[in-house]
Amino acid sequence: MKKVALLATALAMVTGSAFAADMPVKALKAPPPPAFDPWDIAFGGAIMSDYIFRGITQSNHKPSVAAYFEPRYNVTKDLQLYVGLAGESISFPNRAAAEIDVYGGIRPTFGAFAFDIGVWGYLYPGGTCFYGAPTDTAGNPLSAQCAANALLNGNVMKKDVSFFEVYGKVAYTINDSWTVGLNEYYTPSFLNSGAWGDYVSITAKYTAPSTIFGSSGVGMYVSGEFGRQFLGTSDSFYGTGFAAPGFAGPFPNGIKYADYNTWNIGIGFTYKVFTLDLRYSDTDLSKANCNAFTSDYTAGFNGSFSNINPTGVGSNWCGAAGIAKLSFDLTAMTNLK
Repeated sequence: MKKVALLATALAMVTGSAFAADMPVKALKAPPPPAFDPWDIAFGGAIMSDYIFRGITQSNHKPSVAAYFEPRYNVTKDLQLYVGLAGESISFPNRAAAEIDVYGGIRPTFGAFAFDIGVWGYLYPGGTCFYGAPTDTAGNPLSAQCAANALLNGNVMKKDVSFFEVYGKVAYTINDSWTVGLNEYYTPSFLNSGAWGDYVSITAKYTAPSTIFGSSGVGMYVSGEFGRQFLGTSDSFYGTGFAAPGFAGPFPNGIKYADYNTWNIGIGFTYKVFTLDLRYSDTDLSKANCNAFTSDYTAGFNGSFSNINPTGVGSNWCGAAGIAKLSFDLTAMTNLK
């Protein structure tokens, strides 16, 4: 009887094992991939020893602060739409309160090529017109509206110098260390002067290996840019600005501004969201042509004459300059999760 019981038990175990092997096994489902959130926001700020724009100071070689806010929408991982709002402190001849930038565009990526195409508006609220002298009674509608304000060095400036540019940029990533780029910006009226402007530049950036500073988290890069600013002819406001009250100026049809080259090179250090950038900037604009282009309110007579600057007043706003800039940059999806 005991043998029958043992045999029955063994048979039951074998049969049960066979049934278990034949039973379908329900596989566990893999967790769903994280939902794709196309929205992101980038924002940041900076303090710099000098606000240099295409080789020319916008802050009279004084410190400047800046900030930006940029909502982004990623249509796909290779296509981004964006708009932005930014601001910088400036020191312009027309005493504008600040530079306010409003911009938007599209950033498509194709393999190692990253494009950026858009429109950038430069707004300068709070400006005051400077033209002529307080005793100007010529009746010129341009000078009459500004006769109460005069720059002592004879330069003139419109109240509203706001303008916009359309731009296209492309960057090519060669490898983890090297990136090169090509940029172009065009405006029908640079600084609302009536003169068209076309800026073309090439850029290069070398990013050092992340291990260069060990495990400290500090990164380093070296970057540079060479560009050329092409400029057209201003309207008559600036052409007659050299004249004494009641007399026509030497350029009644406007000034053909001088084209110029500009370049910069610098080294940067990064740590988490912070960047310290140390840069050298320069142009080949003479002091005379710089004065004609910028209407520098600090310029003085120093014998700087040119065919578009008959006054002998020269400006230092376009010369060599060193810039130290400390900035921070964050994105909501990366830094604020």
